[in-house]
Amino acid sequence: MKNLHNALLLKQLYMLKEMGYRYTDIVPSDIQEDNIILPNDMQELKKTVLNCHLCELSKSRHKVVFGEGNENAELMFVGEGPGATEDSTGRPFVGRAGELLTKMIENVLYIKRNQVYIANIVKCRPPGNRVPTAEEAMTCRPYLMKQIELISPRIIVTLGATAYKYLSSDDTPISKVRGRVIDMGSYILIPTFHPSYLLRNPSAKKEAFKDMLLVKNKMESE
Repeated sequence: MKNLHNALLLKQLYMLKEMGYRYTDIVPSDIQEDNIILPNDMQELKKTVLNCHLCELSKSRHKVVFGEGNENAELMFVGEGPGATEDSTGRPFVGRAGELLTKMIENVLYIKRNQVYIANIVKCRPPGNRVPTAEEAMTCRPYLMKQIELISPRIIVTLGATAYKYLSSDDTPISKVRGRVIDMGSYILIPTFHPSYLLRNPSAKKEAFKDMLLVKNKMESE
């Protein structure tokens, strides 16, 4: 993971710069994702993310889309990355796909959108809404994992193949894994289709509806 190592090294150099250093001859050689020290406070974490320039996506973004919702939520949704509307507002899932996600939450789960937490694999919009590269996803992943740690949800619903892949480390196609309940240790993961896919393929909505009913059942039974 040379690219990830370089990104994390750059992150450490930015931190040293913020502390006032102009030069350093100490180059860490054992930086690993699990060793990153991030704030144990959501607002401080957000400040860190808003000032992130670790990958190419930071060069083309308008706004960082950190995530929003109940920071003590039992249920969390994780998507792929911001779209154009999200990039302009700094909020996740507020375009057409976001409207559909809100309906899925409120009309199937019968809870308000602000009762859950919503985030993405990457915090900045990939140009042209392309799929994030592995380097981009893995560079941003520590921020998401810290959010999950701080929120401590019981259930995470991954929206689409990219979100499922980078949270589970599994390349199984979303069509084959959706609707499963996967034990991740501190939470269960339930994959389903991304709302954008459902907008393009309305016939898949009935399967996503079943997935949301499963989520509802898990919320009520555990």
